[in-house]
Amino acid sequence: MIPLSVLDLVTVREGGTVAEALAISARTAQVAEKAGYKRFWVAEHHGMDGIAGGATSVVLAHVGAATSTIRIGAGGIMLPNHTPYVIAEQFGTLAALFPGRVDLGLGRAAGADGRLANALRKDIVGASERFPQDVVELQARFAGQAVGGVSAPQADGAEVEMWILGSSLFGAQLAAMLGLPYAFASHFAPAMLDEAGRIYRERFQPGKGLDKPHFMAAINVFAADTDEEAHYLASSTDQSFVALRTGTPGRLPPPIRDYRAGLPGSARAMLEQVRSVSAVGTPARVRDEILAFRDRTQADELIVSGAMFDPDAQMRSLELAMGALEAAKV
Repeated sequence: MIPLSVLDLVTVREGGTVAEALAISARTAQVAEKAGYKRFWVAEHHGMDGIAGGATSVVLAHVGAATSTIRIGAGGIMLPNHTPYVIAEQFGTLAALFPGRVDLGLGRAAGADGRLANALRKDIVGASERFPQDVVELQARFAGQAVGGVSAPQADGAEVEMWILGSSLFGAQLAAMLGLPYAFASHFAPAMLDEAGRIYRERFQPGKGLDKPHFMAAINVFAADTDEEAHYLASSTDQSFVALRTGTPGRLPPPIRDYRAGLPGSARAMLEQVRSVSAVGTPARVRDEILAFRDRTQADELIVSGAMFDPDAQMRSLELAMGALEAAKV
């Protein structure tokens, strides 16, 4: 069966707190581990009231302490926001705490406007242009090299699985050139998915520890007992996407029945495009849609995303999706 992983945004729900979001993420990771998911990744976002994963390495330490076997990682660290040296220290430390379990997904997009770039004290544009060199520096530091004559003892020889993340063709080309695994953010930016996968495979050059391409694609998954209930539960994430695209992001709202039907045509079209890579419905329907997506992408792994206002329903969705795939033995 194709390996499945979980992408978690450490979602803060309306009426909830950051502390509650962190506790829910740890519980979700425990459920994912028990259900048989391979990885539990946390995404770095800043300045967003509804997403609490900005201090990504700290959140991963919390999740790692709550679990024992599932791989934990960044999906991803937006490297232009940081120096490679500090990320090497952080993820080398995580690898020492949780040996054989740590992934480091790296993205080039800063996810920051001018105000946030100022708060981070970073030249985001310049740092984005240096992304390939910074990735190579990280590789060197994990290999024990003292780049610029300065060593990072925590990173020296650390067992960290590095990935390149992307939603365009740039990441596909870089991952192929460096011989790294590649994950595509098709759960919110599906437009270039097929071309990115093709370019990555065609241009892949074997690297240290990876002799052939390894491609992961992201898909939104919302499983429930009925199709109607699954679409209802998914409407919280739908609302968040619309709020984000219209410049009014906030905390995850409660679900609304028939939410999409009540949207203006332009908003509905936008939502249907950005959320087109989704599996929503009963376990059987979700299974079929996940398998169709696997066949389309020929991905080596899939990573599932999708926040629900009711955290118990979200955890049950993970269990239902994995259970349906395991029962089908595919």
